Amino acid sequence: MNDNEMRLDPLRQTWTVFARSRMAKPPFLAHKKNARTGFSPFSAGNEQFTPPAIFAPGEAGKWNVRVVPNRAPALRVEGDTQRRADGFYDRMDGVGAHEVIIENPGTEPLEELPLPAISQVINAWKARMLDLMRDIRMRAFFVIKDVGEPAGAHVPHAVSQLIAMAVVPDPLLQKLEVARDFYDRKKRSIFEDILREEVRTATRLVYENNGFAAFCPYASRAPFEIAIYPKRQCADFHGLSDQEIAQLADALKTTLRKIARALDRPAYHLMLYTAPTRTNRRDHWNTLEADFRWHIEIVPRLFFTTGFEIGTGCCLNTVWPETAAEYLRKIEI
Repeated sequence: MNDNEMRLDPLRQTWTVFARSRMAKPPFLAHKKNARTGFSPFSAGNEQFTPPAIFAPGEAGKWNVRVVPNRAPALRVEGDTQRRADGFYDRMDGVGAHEVIIENPGTEPLEELPLPAISQVINAWKARMLDLMRDIRMRAFFVIKDVGEPAGAHVPHAVSQLIAMAVVPDPLLQKLEVARDFYDRKKRSIFEDILREEVRTATRLVYENNGFAAFCPYASRAPFEIAIYPKRQCADFHGLSDQEIAQLADALKTTLRKIARALDRPAYHLMLYTAPTRTNRRDHWNTLEADFRWHIEIVPRLFFTTGFEIGTGCCLNTVWPETAAEYLRKIEI
């Protein structure tokens, strides 16, 4: 067995990543006392606790955003992307990239940073994504941000993760297929229709500026789930303009501060979905530029996942999105 490997479930057609390095936390995550004492290996002055930076704009010795390789990566650049038979099953090396974006040198959460600092974080996501795209093996890219121990965060520091994969995983693939099928039938983007409806009714709208709208989805999977859609049709997150980066910083700051104040800083997952890289199969995603739109989803972790949800694939939610959105709109920041 390799240290990093991916195996395909033939029934669900989903990939599982196996990473031996994830069995034990890296040294600076080994003790929960870190969370109690407030020690963070990601703070300025503690650079010796992390691998060397691969992205740290600014003057020498001074940084606001710093990107380092994940010390216990789920995926590695080394390896072969060819599928291999394993008896009846398929497997391949766990090829990809796993990086940590340290969002500030201090201990402030992302939403409490000034807007220019949040813009720098977004720009780091974009810059690293563009750099990793130079490796033609990489197909799908995700920004993941886990906040709070129930969401899997182990260090009290504002960080996010950039993950590159040599396959297009099922959650993204399903969205791509739904968007393509909708466009084939109606000749317009499902994202545009959803956004237009949310802005028109405003009953689930949480915040809006010239570039983005944040709303509680109609069929929210969890209480106070929020989606952030760009108003401009763009399949690729890395297509953001400087003006849109500033607008997204505003939308993120406002939305996350409302969640923090409404729910007393809950644990949450933030996921950024963007279109995969294009292949030479021109007939495969031939309408992607028009039908898919990059977007962000924020899901608070207020309750544990139950067997009902795992077994049925249906989510249980006790707070209607209209109620959640109305409450969040009233939160002053």
